[in-house]
Amino acid sequence: MITDGQWRELLWRRAEDPGSIRRAYQARKRRNSLLNGKSTLFLVAADHPARGALGVGGDPLAMADRRSLLDRLLTALANPAVDGVLGTPDVIEDLLLLDGLNERVVIGSMNRGGLAGADWEIDDRFTAYDASSIASFGLDGGKMLLRLVDSDPGTIPTLEGCARAVTELAEHGLMAMVEPLPYKRDHNDKLVLQKDSAALSRASAVAAGLGATSAYTWLKLPAPGEPDVVLDTTALPALVLGGVPSANPEDDLASWGRSLRHPTVRGLVVGRALLYPPDGDVAAAVAAAAEILRTAKGITV
Repeated sequence: MITDGQWRELLWRRAEDPGSIRRAYQARKRRNSLLNGKSTLFLVAADHPARGALGVGGDPLAMADRRSLLDRLLTALANPAVDGVLGTPDVIEDLLLLDGLNERVVIGSMNRGGLAGADWEIDDRFTAYDASSIASFGLDGGKMLLRLVDSDPGTIPTLEGCARAVTELAEHGLMAMVEPLPYKRDHNDKLVLQKDSAALSRASAVAAGLGATSAYTWLKLPAPGEPDVVLDTTALPALVLGGVPSANPEDDLASWGRSLRHPTVRGLVVGRALLYPPDGDVAAAVAAAAEILRTAKGITV
C-alpha cells in the first residue's frame, strides 16, 4: 500500500522537484535481459488512461483514481513472477518516484493519440514516448497499438508511424512491441474487434513486416480461438494480451493458457483484467495468471 507519506512525497516532487524524475530514470537498476531465467516475460499494462479509456466493467472511472492505480501496480509488481510494466511517461515516472521499477523490465507506450470514442480514433498518432526518449531514459523497449480498419483511412498514418517506430527502436537495439488488432465498424459506426483466425492472422502478418528490420519486433496479440492458426503466421516472439476483462476471470485465464502453450508465445501482458478483478483482490489475480503461465510453459518452481 502507498502510505500517506509516500503520496505526499510524490506530489511534492512533482510540483517542486521535477528534476528528480530524470535522476530517477538515471538511477534505475536495469535488468540484464527482457526474458527472465525461465525464458518468459510477464508484464502488467497501465497505458489505458492516456487514451481516455478509464472504464473497467460497470465503472466508467475505475482507472481515474491515480493513487489507486499506482497502488494496484505496485501490488502486481510485488509478485516475483511479474517481470515489469508497460505504461505512458506519467505512469512510469510516478512508479520511478515511488522506487518501484528497479530490476524490472520497463516498456514505454508510444502512440496514444487515438482517443477512445473519438471520430479520429483509428488515426492513432504518437503522443507519448518516442524511440530516442526510450533509449535516453534507459527503458527496455516501446509498445505501439496498430488498429487496422480497412474502411478507415486513419489506418494509413498509423501504419506509417508504427513502421518508423519499429525501425528507430531497432537502431537502438530495443524491443518494438507491436499490438495489431483488426477492427470493423458495425451499423452504429462502433468499432468491433474481429476475433476470427483469418482477421487475426492477417493483422499479425502486416505487423511482422513493419519497419526496415524485424530483428527486435515482438507481437502483442489477443488470445485467439484457434491459437495454432494465428500464431503460426510468424516466427516473431509473441505475448498474449489480456484485453477487456470478461465477467468470468476463469474464462480469461483458460483462454490465455491455450495460447501460452504455443512455442512462439513467451508470456503475458495484462492490464485491467488483473489490476481491477471483480473481487478486488489484485494479488490473487496476478498469482492466478502467473500460475497459468508456469503451467502452460511446464515451469517447475
